[in-house]
Amino acid sequence: MKTLAACLLAIGASCALAPLITFAVDIELAPIGTYASGIFAQGGAEIVAHDPLTQRLYVVNAQAASVDVLDISSPTAPAKVGSINLLLFGGVANSVAVHDGLVAVAVEAVPKTDPGKVVFFDAALVPLSAVEVGALPDMLTFTHDGRFVLVANEGEPSGYGEGHVDPEGSVSVINLRRGAAGLNQRDVRTASFRRFDTQIAELKAAGIRIFGPNATVAQDLEPEYIAVSPNDKFAWVTLQENNAMATIQVDSATVISITPLGLKDHSAPGNAFDASDRDNGSNGPAIKIANWPVVGMYLPDSIAAYSANRGTYLVMANEGDARDWPGFREDVRLATRTLDPVAFPNGAALKNNANLGRLNVSSVDGDLDGDGDLDRIHSYGARSFTIRDTFGTVVFDSGDQFETILAALHIAGEVIFNASHDNNTFDARSPSKGPEPEGLALGEAFGRTWAFIGLERIGGLMAYDITEPAAAQFVTYANNRVFSPGAVIDATTFSNFGDLGPEGVIFISASDSPNGEPLVVVGNEISGTTTIYQVNQVQ
Repeated sequence: MKTLAACLLAIGASCALAPLITFAVDIELAPIGTYASGIFAQGGAEIVAHDPLTQRLYVVNAQAASVDVLDISSPTAPAKVGSINLLLFGGVANSVAVHDGLVAVAVEAVPKTDPGKVVFFDAALVPLSAVEVGALPDMLTFTHDGRFVLVANEGEPSGYGEGHVDPEGSVSVINLRRGAAGLNQRDVRTASFRRFDTQIAELKAAGIRIFGPNATVAQDLEPEYIAVSPNDKFAWVTLQENNAMATIQVDSATVISITPLGLKDHSAPGNAFDASDRDNGSNGPAIKIANWPVVGMYLPDSIAAYSANRGTYLVMANEGDARDWPGFREDVRLATRTLDPVAFPNGAALKNNANLGRLNVSSVDGDLDGDGDLDRIHSYGARSFTIRDTFGTVVFDSGDQFETILAALHIAGEVIFNASHDNNTFDARSPSKGPEPEGLALGEAFGRTWAFIGLERIGGLMAYDITEPAAAQFVTYANNRVFSPGAVIDATTFSNFGDLGPEGVIFISASDSPNGEPLVVVGNEISGTTTIYQVNQVQ
């Protein structure tokens, strides 16, 4: 922490962050055990779930169309003890969840635009039942009481135009009142978005992105991730590409509302970012975290809910995502767009590579008056995490802290700033979402509430104390990746570089942990590794 403090003070834009390193309670994240699937860049370790009854981890292995089962009774030596083959039930597994020994797996169909399945297994890995849900079930979770399983059916299109299929997005609610063994299709209800099909103009005016070619609202909305309220009555679902969230009433499987998530003003103090990988004055890389006349679309992936101050708050990892399907791609380099001369009198300079020319921006947003040029520049993701109330109002946003902290660590020689998960190239991701926060887990330890945010590209975990939602504070960062400038990461060398591409993140409380200590577990999709971190209090 002292090294980080010194480096932060060395970066002019980061001086305001120095107070963030003083806490009543401090923690560190220590990697204590890793299981390696040996699979490179094919989703060998993605979503992770923990069963405290058996001290097993269930890890989605997309490459093998299976779920790997790891014994972590000795968390320093996780070992594979079995696997669940999902090919009998469709295509690859997309998500897994566990409650009281019952394992639920979301399985996409072949083709993925057909209805998928949720398959239930007991602790002996024996299949109990399978039910049909919507197209491309992408994430599933139990309610806290185990009565329901909720499934985000993303409904991605195969493409746009003749011969392609664009299924509807939806949320399936599976009622387990009769137990998983007695489950049948009547126990599945679908929260549909069809009633919003007639409200497309109103939704767009409110700031919800509905833009798939010839898509209805229900087809265009793509549920990504689900958080359940502490009392199990409601759920909130990120609609990532739409920059929105939906509120679901669980019992009735009804969509109550769709809420826009707004835009982040990157010209405001504390919201700076590095926009280019060619910004050193000689068309090469440099750290240049600055304010720009750009608005960031939050486009969150993971979402989690927690209670504080007698209220419920939603925590979101603002990854960003652009559609790229046969017949339609939405993101372009800013240099290819025409800027409105009134809104951007310095437009020619902004389009230089050293400024915003390399930045990936939206081709479907920002033309406010319909004359074909950009009156506002929309970028992908907010390079941050956000805490909101249940109405979607921002309570806290980490602003430019992620990139500022990583810049300090780059100066200290500990990371390569804005490198991607499959290369060691300095500044490579600056034009496109930066460190790209994606996975998220919340947990309570040492009398505080913590958020652990996985950075998909550069890797590692940001840890924040979120006990007071409006005053969340950065505490520490840990990365189990080996950085080697110029070294090639490929299928023959990847095992030399540790963890690459964190995807799923979970927290295991001390009371549920195999060693009595709080743990964080990360599934890394590029390196195919599952790593266990111990959360230690620092005196």
